[in-house]
Amino acid sequence: MSHTTEQDLLDLGTQYIPKDYPADLYRIRHSAAHVMAQAVVERFASSAEVELAIGPPIENGFYYDFKLPRSLTEEDLAWVENRMKKIIGGKHPFRVRSLSPDEARTLFADQPLKLELLAGLAEGGEDEYGNAESSKTKPPITVYQQDTFFDLCRGPHVPETSDIDPNAFKLLSIAGAYWRGDSSRPMLQRIYGTAWRSKQEMDDHLHRLEEAEKRDHRKLGKTLELFHLDQTAPGMPYWLPNGLKILNLLIEFWRNEHEKRGYQEIASPLINEKSLWVTSGHWEHYKDNMFIIPISEHVTYGVKPMNCPNAMIVYNLKTRSYRDLPLRLSDCDILHRNERSGTLHGLLRVQHIQQDDAHIFVTEEQIEEEYDRILDITRLFYGIFEMKYSFRLGTRPADFLGDIESWDRAEAALRRILDRHAGPGQYVVADGDGAFYGPKIDILMDDALGRSWQMGTIQLDFQLPRRFDCEYSAEDGSKKTPVVIHRVIYGSLERFIGILIEHTAGAFPVWLAPIQARLMPVADRHLPYCVEVKQILRDQGIRVDIDESNNRLNGKIREAQGQKIPYMLVVGDRDVSGRAVSVRLRTSEDQGSMLIEDFAKLVRQMTTGRTNTLK
Repeated sequence: MSHTTEQDLLDLGTQYIPKDYPADLYRIRHSAAHVMAQAVVERFASSAEVELAIGPPIENGFYYDFKLPRSLTEEDLAWVENRMKKIIGGKHPFRVRSLSPDEARTLFADQPLKLELLAGLAEGGEDEYGNAESSKTKPPITVYQQDTFFDLCRGPHVPETSDIDPNAFKLLSIAGAYWRGDSSRPMLQRIYGTAWRSKQEMDDHLHRLEEAEKRDHRKLGKTLELFHLDQTAPGMPYWLPNGLKILNLLIEFWRNEHEKRGYQEIASPLINEKSLWVTSGHWEHYKDNMFIIPISEHVTYGVKPMNCPNAMIVYNLKTRSYRDLPLRLSDCDILHRNERSGTLHGLLRVQHIQQDDAHIFVTEEQIEEEYDRILDITRLFYGIFEMKYSFRLGTRPADFLGDIESWDRAEAALRRILDRHAGPGQYVVADGDGAFYGPKIDILMDDALGRSWQMGTIQLDFQLPRRFDCEYSAEDGSKKTPVVIHRVIYGSLERFIGILIEHTAGAFPVWLAPIQARLMPVADRHLPYCVEVKQILRDQGIRVDIDESNNRLNGKIREAQGQKIPYMLVVGDRDVSGRAVSVRLRTSEDQGSMLIEDFAKLVRQMTTGRTNTLK
């Protein structure tokens, strides 16, 4: 590599910046990770046991993993942060050079973790973080150095340490992380940090983190008694009465709206014999993410991770004609996907998944019209929660099934659809991010904190119908293969509810609130009237309970507000005599006395209108 100049190596690093990641922030955060690693090494200067692992930029920040002689403390974190500012002030340039494998092994002779990464780089097929790469090419082995610190790194970085604003970074937390994500490997210590262009940007981000902490769905899920996660069933939530009410209301809304649009709901087996997954291609492309059940020497079952192969079987139960298409088969079966334990996160990343799924069999001429119909449903489902959303097109991956001609036609159709609905250039294109059987449109939702989440997906598939020999009789009597649109709008209902909890901070709209109203007797003598009112309201479909505790009225109100109950109905002597209730909102507004019938009418209006207001 003697002909490769330093500038060539610097330019090489830029190709690793993700397309949707601002290049300047990527460089700042990658450089901050190296500066942090230098400071950590200096903190343990008296020990020869410091081992460096990896330190990549991540969304909104960076981290670095270390094997250290003792556990890090908050005092260590403060020391490292102060030392980083001094290193930054030294204006040390980031220099890069390429090394032969032997030179690199000599340089990192006392770093076992780096030597393991070097082996993957030297053999090809792995990057500097130990991640598998589809290409077997061997890029140059490069080392970046600032001041006295050097690291195995492909870059890119800022030109010198002073290009990091010393007032625009912060170390956030310490966590444990298995080496290479493998629970059988050593547990390392990970330091997370964030870095920005300016102090104002960082302060804004830290404010968002504080708000996110208040809205954390795992904490609210416990406080509001929505769900429980137990170590005996990792990533498989227990739905408690309040949470199950929300889940069922969402499914009921989904079911009613799809009935109106000609969808036919089906359900299929949770466990299927291996041959089904071999036919569909999932055994080859998705087996590692499935729960496998060996039955005997020649029989293996797989727990269903998706519904599409079963929809193909249902399609093939009858002879189909072009007059039957579009055939819209919907289902909300429970699925299971085998995820690494370290990736599980509340309801946002689970192993037990329930989707608002559908498989729509169409002719090729019907594709664009059917996508228009699906995007109309998208507008409805996200609009009622006042959620902003955008689209991302995922194109042909490296391990695609089928022929390129079919893929080109499918991708061209999706581009036309997105140009029409979002506008040319108003959507993201993720090259190679399609499913193995077809390109897709992902729905990206922004929550109340401005965070983006990938929710629904609408996939176009020319391949699975062929693999299952699906046919229909065309108008001219010939046999043709239908195209299938795989689509979910909410996506995983577990994930959608987790995001909805954080989006609303647990203050669900009236139609979705598990308890819509709580009656609060001022004294025990008012309790019989409360029981009567509860039954009147329940008979009208309103979800209501009574606070029969011995708490004072102010305590009852605080309790109900903490549980985000939309309406508090205070009952005193005048309410009993006037056949009324005194209405308070969870926002602390006092609505005064209201006849029972008038209050019931208000709740029904808020429920049927699916509004996000309380009055």
